[in-house]
Amino acid sequence: MKQVDLSNAAWQKSSYSSGNGQCVEVAYVSDVVAMRDSKDPTGPALVFTPGEFDAFVCGVVGGEFRRP
Repeated sequence: MKQVDLSNAAWQKSSYSSGNGQCVEVAYVSDVVAMRDSKDPTGPALVFTPGEFDAFVCGVVGGEFRRP
């Protein structure tokens, strides 16, 4: 796995955040898209290629990740 330096990333909170603390943030760094939990900014981040991130977002919009 490629190591990505996220120390200077400009994180953006999701526009769908409701203010109840359940938010995700994304950052576009170099040639990747990083995503993290806004409640844990020093915690882990998921790192995607742009194509992987697009596929993830399409899956979310398409309902692939709904809880039973």
